[in-house]
Formats: sequence, C-alpha cells, structure tokens
Amino acid sequence: MYGFQEITVDQLKEILDQGEDVTLVDVRSPSEVAEGMIAGAKHVPLHLLPMSVSGLEKEKPVVFYCLSGGRSAQASAFASAQGFGQVFNLRGGITAWVRRGYALASGPNK
Repeated sequence: MYGFQEITVDQLKEILDQGEDVTLVDVRSPSEVAEGMIAGAKHVPLHLLPMSVSGLEKEKPVVFYCLSGGRSAQASAFASAQGFGQVFNLRGGITAWVRRGYALASGPNK
C-alpha cells in the first residue's frame, strides 16, 4: 500500500476554487511545463525532487501531477516515504485536467 491517495481533476478543481491551502507540484520536464501548468503550481522536475523536497511543507496537503499520472505517482510515493502526511497524486495528470476544459497558466519564466 502506498502512503498517498489519488485525487481526480474535479476534486482538485473544487479544492483550488475553494481556496484551500494545498501545495501543488508539477514534476514534468521544463519543456513540458513551458506548454502551460496549473495555476499556482510549483515546478520541481521529478529528478530534482530528492534535493527539493525539504522546501515543501510536510504539514500541508501536497498534490503532485505530471502529464498522465505516472511520474507524479513516483513523486507521491517518495514524499510519503519522507514523512509527508497528506499526499495526493492527480489521476490522469495535466492531460485529464485539459480534457475537462480547465485552464492552464503559462509556464514559469525562463
């Protein structure tokens, strides 16, 4: 059993719309993120997560996402193993987000 849960794009949208305090982490590559990301997300490429996890608050719920949910599941398992209490993997990733018609923000500045 993994120490994280799956969250749907509709559940995430509701959480974000309600202004709940959650950390959203995009673990895709810089070139993928340049195409757009979910507003408010932090960009931490999966391979840099071990060096960056200390910058995330363990007390806050954290939602990881990638293109389809595979890499973010790895990130979720890693964060859970590092002692994060509430860890969520976005089911279907940003692909599912876009398919539902939800907006993307522009990627981080280069």
